[in-house]
Amino acid sequence: QVQLVESGGGLVQPGGSLRLSCAASGFSLDYYSIGWFRQAPGKEREGVLCMSVRGIIYYADSVKGRFTISRDSARNTVYLQMDSLKPEDTAVYYCAARRGSGYGCSYEYDYWGQGTQVTVSS
Repeated sequence: QVQLVESGGGLVQPGGSLRLSCAASGFSLDYYSIGWFRQAPGKEREGVLCMSVRGIIYYADSVKGRFTISRDSARNTVYLQMDSLKPEDTAVYYCAARRGSGYGCSYEYDYWGQGTQVTVSS
């Protein structure tokens, strides 16, 4: 069964850090481009950080210098490390996977996770 499962969300104070995980089953993430997206209440979903299958990474301006992505092939998992979190980072975060390369987040994704809530508040 093809599946993406996110975890690691929660409540964090401004300036804090969280690491989100996206575990895949039924396919290998090594052969897919990966995207992290988020959707805040009343806002459209936005691409936060997207990594092509060749490892080229797009960062949304709002997260440059604060968010990074990494991949653990042995665990078939990708991670989103979020540092210096701000209240405006509050959203449901989704990971997604797509076949093919290409730079950026503006592609059709084949698989989506269920999302994990991140709340940044004091």
